[in-house]
Amino acid sequence: MLKFQELIRRDMDKLALNVTTEQGKTLKDAQGDVFRGLEVVEHACGMATLQMGEYVSDVSSGIDTYSIREPLGVCAGICPFNFPAMIPLWMFPVAVTCGNTFILKPSEKVPERVGCHNIGIFPGASVMLAELAMEAGLPEGVLNIVHGTHDIVNAICDDDDIKAISFVGSNVAGMHIYARAAAKGKRVQANMGAKNHAVVMPDASVDATVNALVAAGFGAAGQRCMALSTVVFVGDSKLWESKLVEHAKALKVNVGTEPDADLGPVISKQAKERIHRLIQSGVESGARLVLDGRNIVVPGYESGNFIGPTILSDVTANMECYKEEIFGPVLLLTEADNLEEAINIINENKYGNGASIFTTSGVAARKFQTEIEAGQVGINVPIPVPLPFFSFTGNKASFAGDLNFYGKAGVNFYTQIKTVTQQWKDSASKSKINLAMPTSQKSLDSYKSCSTIVLHP
Repeated sequence: MLKFQELIRRDMDKLALNVTTEQGKTLKDAQGDVFRGLEVVEHACGMATLQMGEYVSDVSSGIDTYSIREPLGVCAGICPFNFPAMIPLWMFPVAVTCGNTFILKPSEKVPERVGCHNIGIFPGASVMLAELAMEAGLPEGVLNIVHGTHDIVNAICDDDDIKAISFVGSNVAGMHIYARAAAKGKRVQANMGAKNHAVVMPDASVDATVNALVAAGFGAAGQRCMALSTVVFVGDSKLWESKLVEHAKALKVNVGTEPDADLGPVISKQAKERIHRLIQSGVESGARLVLDGRNIVVPGYESGNFIGPTILSDVTANMECYKEEIFGPVLLLTEADNLEEAINIINENKYGNGASIFTTSGVAARKFQTEIEAGQVGINVPIPVPLPFFSFTGNKASFAGDLNFYGKAGVNFYTQIKTVTQQWKDSASKSKINLAMPTSQKSLDSYKSCSTIVLHP
């Protein structure tokens, strides 16, 4: 892993260019894609201490007990299109350093867009990472890549040799994988859809908050499971609305390889059509379209899957555009009379990936972090994804499983705990057969020495 992270750093620019070519995101964002994955690799370098167990000597007369963590065997990862480098790096570095072999299935959404050349018919970032892992010294057969769609996914779910599956993607696919694999007795961790909210209090810093909302709402063309897609203004939103439109209009939509591009294309024609449909459904349901990015054209790429920043205001919870994860550069605006109402709006949503609050009030921030039901909470932080020594902690409909990605939970996911109780007796010592339930003599002596307390009515 130490050598692997060195090689990723060496080829950072090459990997980022490949991600942009493969997925469409801007080069700046692709650099971040690779770097956030690299952080997990660096975290995995400490696996020797992360897997340390517990030891208690002489729990009873001459008896020691200790725990160890052992690998599961064969594990698998099923990845989405939006982070071709980061998500595989969430998975296999932790799995293999825990002692497992790994099968990685990249997204089947092979790019069919401008600038897509010299990468063959399969996604390239995962293959490049596998090649670097081999160069770093990972033994042959430890990391394996398979390509395919539904049949391959089902085969992974059904194969008796595969003991655990990591998944990131949509709710439909995630729940199918969770149900099918769990029925076969496999462990599953599935990060799925989201509808991440930001509460903006009247006392929030205007410029810093607007910049954060625009970056988190439109970055990666909104194709992030932690994209900040919905803003809840406590109080009047008119001032905020005009500033958001002004900043969003200044963003440049272009091919991801162009140095001035802020937004690249969405992943496919089908995705573009779906985003257009959800925008239109919001308008037809009574939302105000204060910024429309549907008609944007990038010169030279008139058939590209580009959508400009789009803002819908006066959105309500019963609208389809609110209930569905849009997964595009669309920001929804709504209002609440107070913080209590804003928290209720968020908690009533089925998803629980992330939520943020923008405020200068410690009281408001404390109330928000305590009462909000999202797994990852930001206070004046728009995308509160933690560093890898914590875990990615989405919940509710955004996550299925018991153990989250990376951090201590990730180590526990890829290992099985074993406890060992050992006793060594002098061969000359004599002992009698005892058919009673084994107990710790220390515990029994302690129990007998306790005073009896009688409670009278």
